[in-house]
Amino acid sequence: MKVLVINWRDMKNPEAGGAETHIDEILKRKPKDWQVDFVSAAFPGCIDEEDINGYHVIRIPDNFRFNFTFRKYWKTRFQYNNYDLVIDDISKIPLAVHRYIKDIPVLAIDHHIHGKSLFSELFFPLALYVYTMERHFLRYYRDVPTICVSASTKDALEKHFGLKNTFLSYNGVTFTEIRANSGFPKEKAPTLLYIGRLKKYKRVEHIIKAFHKVLEAVPGTNLWIAGKGDREDALKALCGELKIESRVTFFGFIDDAKKYEIMSRAWAYSIASEKEGWGIAVIESNAAGLPAVGYRVEGLIDSISDGFSGFLVENGDYLQMAERITRLFTDAPLLKEISKNAIEWASRFSWENTADEFYTIAADVVSAFNKGKAV
Repeated sequence: MKVLVINWRDMKNPEAGGAETHIDEILKRKPKDWQVDFVSAAFPGCIDEEDINGYHVIRIPDNFRFNFTFRKYWKTRFQYNNYDLVIDDISKIPLAVHRYIKDIPVLAIDHHIHGKSLFSELFFPLALYVYTMERHFLRYYRDVPTICVSASTKDALEKHFGLKNTFLSYNGVTFTEIRANSGFPKEKAPTLLYIGRLKKYKRVEHIIKAFHKVLEAVPGTNLWIAGKGDREDALKALCGELKIESRVTFFGFIDDAKKYEIMSRAWAYSIASEKEGWGIAVIESNAAGLPAVGYRVEGLIDSISDGFSGFLVENGDYLQMAERITRLFTDAPLLKEISKNAIEWASRFSWENTADEFYTIAADVVSAFNKGKAV
């Protein structure tokens, strides 16, 4: 079966995130009869075509006009490749390829609605453009089979954009691998961890401000921040202003081996995003036995089981976040209980299950299309 996957980014793009991890983990587990082309936007220093994890990546220009460029390439190149299925992996502006791909079944994947969070991340004209395009094109997906990675995203798409053909399939984690690499001893001092991109919408400054309060209550506490992004200098400056730079470590980009190590050694994980599609790092940290403390926002309300695998606090209330973290660091029985629960919670989510669900849905979509019926 020949399959075309379209995503604004691929796994080697420096800006790749959860959406790219999701499709990469699924394609790693593709059926033997699947032959996959993956079309994404080119980025500085990339090569035009290469194989990644068993699928063929084709990069086309350009990053800012990919939604328009892909349509041109479809007409001049890809439509002649006899694909059996097209996967529209929505990231940034929805491509709505089903408007011009009529004779091949299309399956969409939607991770989250960017919405007003765009205005926190992009300069105003670009944010307004992407915001308007997203709101406009999502409405074209009403009848398109669409996989959603969280219940909150599914509900939002149905409520605000009228989607009628949605499927819920959660992200997974490499649970067995994380558990096998979780044998490092815990830090002697309470240690808070954040792993993720250092972008404005991630609001890592809230974690730093919360940590500042935790440090006042629990002297000797440490904060570890792993990841890269354009907010790094500003975050380091904030640590200096709060005079906590000696207690905060910026690891920069880390590979999986280092990630598993610091997750194993830390005590708790925190996340302050405006919204998430799901929050893969939350479940990864849970798998290592870390309770997660985050805001009650789209995506995190699905990945954090409040009071079981961690705690949810009101959106933007970093003082409440600090209070929950302080409780974990000062109540050993509570920390032990939530840590145990976090491992059990994470064990419910695996990439194997996610892939199985995906390929079952994909087969149903192709079968229904070929029979001329809705899924």
